[in-house]
Amino acid sequence: MESLPRFPVTVVGSWPRPPWLLQAIKKKSRDLDQRMDEATLLAIKYQEDAGVDIVSDGEQRRDSFLSFVTEKIGNLARMTMADLLDHVEDKAGFETLLNTLDVPAYAIKNPTVVGKLTREKPLAVDDYLFLREHTRKPVKIALPGPYLLCRSSWVKSLSEAAYPTRELLADDVVAILREEVAELVAAGCEFIQFDEPVLTELAFAGKSETHTFMCAALAASASPEDELKFAVELMNRVIEGFDDVTLGIHICRGNWSQKEEVLLQGSYEPLIPYLGGMKSTQFVLEYATPRAGSVSALAGLPEGAQIGFGVVNPRTEEIESTDYIVARVRELLEYRPAESVFLNPDCGFGTFAERPVATPDVAYRKLCSLVAAAEELRRG
Repeated sequence: MESLPRFPVTVVGSWPRPPWLLQAIKKKSRDLDQRMDEATLLAIKYQEDAGVDIVSDGEQRRDSFLSFVTEKIGNLARMTMADLLDHVEDKAGFETLLNTLDVPAYAIKNPTVVGKLTREKPLAVDDYLFLREHTRKPVKIALPGPYLLCRSSWVKSLSEAAYPTRELLADDVVAILREEVAELVAAGCEFIQFDEPVLTELAFAGKSETHTFMCAALAASASPEDELKFAVELMNRVIEGFDDVTLGIHICRGNWSQKEEVLLQGSYEPLIPYLGGMKSTQFVLEYATPRAGSVSALAGLPEGAQIGFGVVNPRTEEIESTDYIVARVRELLEYRPAESVFLNPDCGFGTFAERPVATPDVAYRKLCSLVAAAEELRRG
């Protein structure tokens, strides 16, 4: 990646979609591609006007950070949480979970394996090329992580004919993601981020509670430790050999609701030994709320690892002050060197197209606050 200032400011990925884009998507407008281009240009402008150092395309062409892959990969069906109720192992329990966690069963969708996977189109290469053409800033592209894809998409009654086990599915998921990374790197992409939000639920929940709605398949072993080892293995298989690109892993605690009490909470500490085994460049983590625990846990990450420090909450209207952000970063600097620290929100500002967690104005003002804090830290 080209030379960056100390404490580079970036985003995690998604930006709130304009209402006119959501309407065009709903109506399947003839000019939908053009409207998506316009929305992407607007997302870029918000970031550049705020002074962000590394920009994304705002994921304006994606209905979510995960289920958009159904448009790119053959034999992945996009199913709502309501659709999946008929296929999960514990229908009543899953329905109760959706209600408890404030999950809209018809608005949030899941990619579900219904046959042998084939990469019909690039997942994000075209998005990268459009972004690269319309900004002079360094850019990042986000992709679903391999564990997230395997865990969320394998539903026994729908998937086992093509893949009797998740391990067999994982082989094809790894191959598809490696092909995508290779094409992104060849096109000049500087920063690829893999989203793996499910890892926190493995760390925080007990053996009988290792499921959130993001894992409708409930396709997990009885051992969180085994699942975490599996996740590390999959990530390393995907990124092995790609040494000329920044490879980030984003791990949050859920971004589907503005009700903080329904989201996961717990320190990253149980994850640290597993993250230390991932051969990634950067760990993009959330620390804007008390749910994240102490930053001292990050002292255990590998010495050369970069930290994408989530220090503004994408789900609240309150704009974090410069002083607050600076103070949080200084806490981190007791455990990590300044040159390894990037600043970002906890998670994306949009996440699910039909249920954004922020407005563009709020998101813009939070980014401005991040940039102001970065400038003060650089002076200090």
